[in-house]
Amino acid sequence: MQNIRNFCIIAHIDHGKSTLADRLLEFTNTISSRDLQAQVLDDMDIERERGITIKSHAIQMNYSLDGKDYILNLIDTPGHVDFSYEVSRSIAACECALLIVDASQGIEAQTISNLFMALEHNLEIIPVLNKIDLPGAMPEEVKDEIVDLIGCDRNTIISASGKTGEGVYDVLRAIVERVPPPKGNLDAPLKALIFDSVFNSFRGIIAYYRVIDGSVRKGQHVRFMNSGSEYFADEVGVLKLDLSPCSQVSAGDVGYIISGIKDAKEVKVGDTLTDKVHPASEAIDGFENVKPMVFAGIYPVDTDDFEELREAMGKLQLNDASIVFEPESSAALGFGFRCGFLGMLHLEIIQERLEREFNMTVITTVPNVSYVAYSTKGEKKLVNNPSDLPSPEQIDYVEEPYIRASVITKSEYVGPIMTLCLDKRGILINQVYLTSDRVEMSFEMPLAEIVFDFYDRLKTISKGYASFDYTPMDYRESKLIKLDIMLNSKGVDALSAIIHRDNAQELGRKICKKLKDLIPRQQFEIAIQAAIGAKIISRETISAMRKDVTAKCYGGDISRKRKLLEKQKAGKKRMRSVGNVDIPQSAFMAVLKLND
Repeated sequence: MQNIRNFCIIAHIDHGKSTLADRLLEFTNTISSRDLQAQVLDDMDIERERGITIKSHAIQMNYSLDGKDYILNLIDTPGHVDFSYEVSRSIAACECALLIVDASQGIEAQTISNLFMALEHNLEIIPVLNKIDLPGAMPEEVKDEIVDLIGCDRNTIISASGKTGEGVYDVLRAIVERVPPPKGNLDAPLKALIFDSVFNSFRGIIAYYRVIDGSVRKGQHVRFMNSGSEYFADEVGVLKLDLSPCSQVSAGDVGYIISGIKDAKEVKVGDTLTDKVHPASEAIDGFENVKPMVFAGIYPVDTDDFEELREAMGKLQLNDASIVFEPESSAALGFGFRCGFLGMLHLEIIQERLEREFNMTVITTVPNVSYVAYSTKGEKKLVNNPSDLPSPEQIDYVEEPYIRASVITKSEYVGPIMTLCLDKRGILINQVYLTSDRVEMSFEMPLAEIVFDFYDRLKTISKGYASFDYTPMDYRESKLIKLDIMLNSKGVDALSAIIHRDNAQELGRKICKKLKDLIPRQQFEIAIQAAIGAKIISRETISAMRKDVTAKCYGGDISRKRKLLEKQKAGKKRMRSVGNVDIPQSAFMAVLKLND
C-alpha cells in the first residue's frame, strides 16, 4: 500500500483535463504511441465532439521514480454541474486531487464547487496551471487567484501544458512525493466504495470500486449494502487501458468486479461492497439515491415506434442508471415516456444518444422540475408533470425547489447578469471580488427558472466569460399556477407548464404568438388560447385558407354563388369540429426559446 497513489482530476469544462490525462498515460507508457489518440478516456462520440467528459473513467498507471515502482490510480471525473454526485463519489475514493486551472481563463465556478468538495474529504490538493503555451495565457495573474483560493505556497503551483507535454513529469513527481499512500486494514472485513459502473452486452454490469479495507477475491460471495443484492465475483481485476483480471484486489487499490448483474438499478454509485459471510460493520458515508432534477416527456414521432422507444430507453438505462422513465400518454402526441434527468445537459445527451445509437427521432416536451402541492385537506402530492397538478380550487399552496447559484464573471458584466438573475426571481446573497477584474456572485433562485434558457442567455450577455454552478437547497412556497395552451378549445397537454403567477400573462401571450407563426394554416379558423383554469388570458387566431369555390361559376344568378358559399360555410363548420390540428416539432422546441 505504501507504493499506491489514488488521485482524481477536478477542473471546469474545457480546462484541458482530458488532454492532461492523455499525457499522463503517454509519459507512464500505459498506452503505446500506436494507440494514442486525443481524449483516450472518453469513449462516446458525443464526448469527443463536445469536448466534455460525460461518464467518469478510471485507469491504473505504473511509474518508476528514483528506483522505486509506484502504482498510480487515476479516477477521472465529469466536469459538468449535472454530474456533481458522481464527482463527489470519485473524490471520496481518492487521497489527492489535481486542481487544473486554465492559464488563459482563470478560476471558474465549477472548479470552486468541486474544490470545496475535495477539501471536505480532506484531499491533498496539487494545483496545476494548464495551457501555459497559449498566446492568451496569464500565468502570474491566475497563480495569484489560486493562492487566494486555496492559500497554498506560490512555488507549489506546477506550470504545465497538456498539449506540448511541458511540466507533466513534474506533475507525476508531485503525485508520488506529495500524496499520502492510502490507509486501510488488510485483515479487516471487505469494505469497498462503488464509484462507477458500465454495461457490457456480454458480461452484464461491470462495477468499479476502491477497496477501503480487506480484499476482493475471485469467487467471493459479495453483497451490496444499500441495495441488498448478493452475487458471486466471477472475475475481479484492475483497470488498465483494458480490464486486467487478477486473483484479488486488496485495500488501497482500485479495481472492477464482474458478477453477472443484469439490472443497472442493483449497482448504485456510492454503494458499499462487502463480504456476505463476514460483512463490514457499517457502510461508507455519503451514499444517496440520485434524484432527477428535470422532467420532460419523450415521444416517438411515429406512434408505431413506441415499443422500439421503450427498448431503446431500457438499453440506455443499463449504461446510465440515473435516467428514470415511466410510460405516459398525451392527447396530442400519443404514447411516450415521462423521463427524469439530472439536468438540461443530461436531457440533451440522452436525446442525442437516442437518435445516434438507436435511430429514434423523438419529440421532447417542455422540461419542468418537480413540485410539491398541498391540498386544502392537508394532503401532500409530488408533481412531476403539469397534468398531475390538482385544480386551483383544490390547492392550498405549492412549493418549488430552490438552488444556490454561483456565477463568476468579469466585473464589466455584473450589471446585465444581475438583471438576468433578478428577472428569474433570484435573490442576491453575496458578491465577492476574487481579483480586481473577476467577481463571484451568489444567488438563491428557483430551479425552474434556470431550466429553459438561463445558461444560454448567461453566456450570451457575458460574451462567454461567465461560469455557472449550482447546488440544490430546499422547497419554498410560491404563487404557482398551471398554464394551459388550447387549440380550438382542446387542451394540448404537452405544451402546458407550471409557472409563477406574475409571469403567466406575458408568457401566455408569447407562446400564443409563437404558435401562430409555427402552426400551418388550415381550411378552417384555428383559435390558440392560453388559460389559467377557466380564465382565458391570451388569444391568437390563425385565419382560414380561402378556397375559391365560386371560381367554376361563369355567370347565372347570384343565388348559385350564394348556395356554394353556404355549402362551404357548413363544411368548414363541420371540419372545425372534427378536424385535427397538427403541431410541428418546432412548436414544442420554440416554447424553450421564447426570448430569441
